[in-house]
Amino acid sequence: MNPPPSWLAALADAAEDMPVPPPMRPPRTGGRESAVLILFGEADTGPDLLFIQRNEGLRRHSGQPAFPGGRIEPSDASPEAAALREAAEETGLVPAGVDVVGRLPELYLSFSDFRVAPVLGWWREPSEVRPTDLDEVAAVSRVPVADLAEPANRVMVRYGDRGGWGPGFRVGGMLVWGFTGAIVDRLLVLGGWELPWRREGLTDVFEATPHGLRPVG
Repeated sequence: MNPPPSWLAALADAAEDMPVPPPMRPPRTGGRESAVLILFGEADTGPDLLFIQRNEGLRRHSGQPAFPGGRIEPSDASPEAAALREAAEETGLVPAGVDVVGRLPELYLSFSDFRVAPVLGWWREPSEVRPTDLDEVAAVSRVPVADLAEPANRVMVRYGDRGGWGPGFRVGGMLVWGFTGAIVDRLLVLGGWELPWRREGLTDVFEATPHGLRPVG
């Protein structure tokens, strides 16, 4: 047996009371229910997170890195069950090797009108993963938390005509940004991994446009 480590139990406890910024607060009614799996494992480099990268040309979130997940179906017993099912469908993950340890507060993705239940998981028995839903997923990777926390890998993303800025992470040949980047940013704080980094006056920034990201500055 490989029980969840104490740092993940502490993170799960802190996540229950995580403040939700106004743009990510679900509306009182409406929105399509979905779930994502925030799956922590541990390797020689320390804790890591499982990401997928979506295929280019999709109607929503084309080419973006994300946590495995999708819509909650009527046959799913819970958001946790939906997150595990979707992860298995997208990456070939073996759900029996995952322990669910908690959940972040429900979040809202206004661009696609999804209410998202972020499920925290511990990869007790890691299994081989790869893109198994080839229509949706281009790549699957485990990214060390240390790489996400590294200040040199952090950038800011400007959201074009929507205004505002959000965190981004250049790791594993990907730029993690948007909804997923915002969750990663909060996880680093909750887990005590965040390192000081320069948020203001950055020259290495990107702007989100209808056609993807472009460098700014």
